[in-house]
Amino acid sequence: MIFSKGHRLIYHYDAEEVWIEPWGQNALRVRATKQHTMPLENWALERTPADTNPEIHVREKEASIVNGKVKAIISSRGKIMLYNSRGELLMEEYSRNRRDPLDPKCSAIEVEAREFKPIPGGNYHLTLRLESLNKNERIYGMGQYQHEYLDLKGLDLELAHRNSQASVPFALSSLGYGFLWNNPSVGRAVLGKNITSFEAYSTKVLDYWMVAGDKPAEIEEAYAQVTGTVPMMPEYGLGFWQCKLRYQTQDELLEVAREYKRRELPIDLIVIDFFHWPTQGEWKFDSTYWPDPDAMISELKGMGVELMVSVWPTVDKRSENYAEMLEGGYLIRTDRGTRTTLDFQGETVYYDATNPSARSYLWQKAKSNYYDKGIRVFWLDEAEPEYAVYDFDNYRYYLGPNLAIGNIYPVCYAQTFYEGMTNAGQQNVVNLLRCAWAGSQKFGALVWSGDIASSWDSLRNQLAAGLNMGIAGIPWWTTDIGGFHGGDPTKEPFRELFVRWFQWGAFCPVMRLHGDREPRQPQHGTTGGATCRSGAPNEVWSYGEEVYEICKKYMRIREELRDYTRSLMKEAHERGSPVMRTCFYVFPEDSQCWEMEDQYMFGDKYLVAPVLHAAQQRRKVYLPKDTKWRTYGGNTSFDGGQAVDVPCPLETMPVFIRL
Repeated sequence: MIFSKGHRLIYHYDAEEVWIEPWGQNALRVRATKQHTMPLENWALERTPADTNPEIHVREKEASIVNGKVKAIISSRGKIMLYNSRGELLMEEYSRNRRDPLDPKCSAIEVEAREFKPIPGGNYHLTLRLESLNKNERIYGMGQYQHEYLDLKGLDLELAHRNSQASVPFALSSLGYGFLWNNPSVGRAVLGKNITSFEAYSTKVLDYWMVAGDKPAEIEEAYAQVTGTVPMMPEYGLGFWQCKLRYQTQDELLEVAREYKRRELPIDLIVIDFFHWPTQGEWKFDSTYWPDPDAMISELKGMGVELMVSVWPTVDKRSENYAEMLEGGYLIRTDRGTRTTLDFQGETVYYDATNPSARSYLWQKAKSNYYDKGIRVFWLDEAEPEYAVYDFDNYRYYLGPNLAIGNIYPVCYAQTFYEGMTNAGQQNVVNLLRCAWAGSQKFGALVWSGDIASSWDSLRNQLAAGLNMGIAGIPWWTTDIGGFHGGDPTKEPFRELFVRWFQWGAFCPVMRLHGDREPRQPQHGTTGGATCRSGAPNEVWSYGEEVYEICKKYMRIREELRDYTRSLMKEAHERGSPVMRTCFYVFPEDSQCWEMEDQYMFGDKYLVAPVLHAAQQRRKVYLPKDTKWRTYGGNTSFDGGQAVDVPCPLETMPVFIRL
């Protein structure tokens, strides 16, 4: 049975009901369930889409709905196909059965396009299967994964968060469509050459959103219209950020900031990482090592330096707040066994970010101890959250070993601070997060790529990660310059890697130096957070004079770009545009640009070609056609439409300016 109700096309057969309806310009939302009523959560989608006037036709054998440039047809047997305004097939469900003998793909193998497999508790293991229509299709986005592939076609992706992995399941296709898997359940996406499939391991509903567009930017901006855009990046987000694991005392941190100023180096922000607190779950400075935060913050502001603090969701059972949070129901629960979420520097439990009362409780603690002292930037570290899954009936955590965290958690975590700061009158919110999901951007989520290795392989992975995060709708992104794990600033091989990472960092959305360097430092105390040791020095002068001079050069380049970077942040705020852009995003008509995976555009003006291999002194750069280019800082100009071989000695990363 197919019928229309208002602007919605409805299909019903046996236990399944399917809704197809307009949701923003040139876009359709498709939902299906075998529950008695359709679940109404909107997840990543804004609740009030733009007004549209779809064209709906219901016929004997099929029904159709047209919304601008996209058209969906559903057969009398429930198969869905989606087309663009030129009549080109963009998506087709993969269905192999004998219900419709006129379907050219009729088959006896009995494979369902929308498979709802019941699991205990009333939910379903859901699989959506789609035809792979074009062997040359390219797919981008989907979040941040630790591999060097920019084009995701042919890959198998876990839809779950892990340290350095962020599932943001929006895909942009070279065929001219965007697809959002609007389901926060842990699952899997297989972007195969024969079948494309999306799975949710526990859910009640199939929910996806699809948009058609003529250019990648049109698709990306339509996606941003229905999921939200980032706030405007504050001024301190445009310059250089100094960080390490970890500054241990107030005196140490202030001396680093003073040294940057003595050397007349541009610096916008410095970070106090984890374990500056007495005990986890006490969101305040340990007075033993941070005796006068007010004076510290005042001195930093006098130098024009903002302060960021790390906030963890872990609550130690010895914490002064544990008993009150337990009584209030502000802590997550286990399905069985001891309520211990993480055993690191104490036996801890996560606070329940999905509980509004718990969010309010944590914000009030952070407000009195951080915000009211002048701190406006928070590093929301999920503290290795690889052990939680969700029951979606009541949005509570149930923990089990070796299961990836449910995708909605980072959104709620950022929302804690977004709501608190906006309610306090602070509109430009920055929350540095290890993970994000679709829609996180509107909560001021600046995602960093997690605790990654200090290696050339890792550097190459971060380029693909940053570009695909931008396509997935997260324009604020950064990486630990130099990598996080290991790396000795006194060793020449690591110095080379560090230089190449630092050069590239100057052309990332946020330029942030961080890392846990070797050799580890001695324990500086015996109480509170002092039991967590610090890594070696990680300031730009820690790597020797040659490296220092190169760092100075690129810090000043970053300053020269400040006005331009601000304009890119405005585009991200107003339209959802990525700051780091794949070459095809800016030049979609140039087929060569769809093949470029080791270079990108910083906005529309600067072509950036990071040096991604050890001992590399030259590299090829493709200059998009129908444009002219000039080397950054030089006078040599080139015609587009050609690959040029350019020198890249250690002190230089190739960058070209579009003329």
